[in-house]
Amino acid sequence: MRSVHGAVTLTLALVLAVLLATGVVSVRVDVNLAAAPAPATAAATFWQEKPGGQLPAGTGLWVDLARASKPAVVNVSTLQRGPRSPAADEFFRKFFERERPQRERRSLGSGFIISGDGFVVTNLHVVRDASEVVVRLVDQREFKARVVGADSKTDIALVKIEARNLTAIPFGDSDKLEVGEPVMAIGNPFGLDQTVTTGIVSAKERFIGSGPYDDFIQTDAAVNPGNSGGPLIDARGALIGITTAIFSQSGGWAGIGFATPVNLAKEILPQLRERGRVTRGYLGIATTPVSPDVEKEVKLGSRGGALVAEVQPRSPAASAGLTRGDVIVQFQGHEIHHPQELSRRVAASAPGSKAKLEVASASGKRTVEVTLGELKDEPPAPPPAPPGR
Repeated sequence: MRSVHGAVTLTLALVLAVLLATGVVSVRVDVNLAAAPAPATAAATFWQEKPGGQLPAGTGLWVDLARASKPAVVNVSTLQRGPRSPAADEFFRKFFERERPQRERRSLGSGFIISGDGFVVTNLHVVRDASEVVVRLVDQREFKARVVGADSKTDIALVKIEARNLTAIPFGDSDKLEVGEPVMAIGNPFGLDQTVTTGIVSAKERFIGSGPYDDFIQTDAAVNPGNSGGPLIDARGALIGITTAIFSQSGGWAGIGFATPVNLAKEILPQLRERGRVTRGYLGIATTPVSPDVEKEVKLGSRGGALVAEVQPRSPAASAGLTRGDVIVQFQGHEIHHPQELSRRVAASAPGSKAKLEVASASGKRTVEVTLGELKDEPPAPPPAPPGR
């Protein structure tokens, strides 16, 4: 059947060709070129789409917090010039007939705006020994900054840029923070601006050996090198900590980050703005945790306290009659549960002020009034593993 059809088609084609050649038949051909549409196909035949829109109830919280808080978070970049070696300087002068160029190193960290007129908080280890500090805002504007004041014992620095009408982050209350509460960290890890991570408060009042006033908030929100000085924000959108250190064996995120409580910063920042440094109260004792044997001896139960292990001669403590073996259980009406708590409360008190201490010993309990001295500056402790360098 296919062969008959082919023969008929060929015969008709030959006849038409002869007629056209002899002029018996003329043909007019109108050519209209157009792209033939491809066969219709369904673009979504192998996936499903779900329209965007409002997030499920409760899940939009972090979106709103990030949108409100990010304008107050800044990038802090610094330039440090390394120390020169006299021997190397002499080598350059002798063989190159010129001064040896200084070594330069740049580093990145984070910070946050606390007032509309340009005060910015960051970590001291971000700006320490910097010959130049530059603050970049979320809108990419850059300002040269000056360090107004710094405190090595808490690793807090206050810097100032000449700008107005800036978005500032509100302060919260870190004392009311609960373990398990959700938090958000914003910063510049590895130089990646405005990175947002979330987690929870893993623990409070952590002592990590970075200084005498350790009182860190521990969080599992991801923080890495470059996050130093950035804010830790609670679910109300308030600042509750300053990201300061990480625990890591690799140098990267290990799920353990530490932030300085904002309430500690509240005690520090007014002094840094006014005087550029911090003055602290001084009692003149060395303390240790209370052992179970001492608890039984002085009948403390399980309330804890700070056991006086040493009293400095001619110190305020010596003048007030404190002796080795005393246990301080209250300072100005505040319960003392461990030595670090006593150190922080004494340090937060003004030099020259009077303080009442509740003291327990084997001979009973008594109230001691002491006039605090001023703590003299000491060499700063080695810094913790910082996420800002």
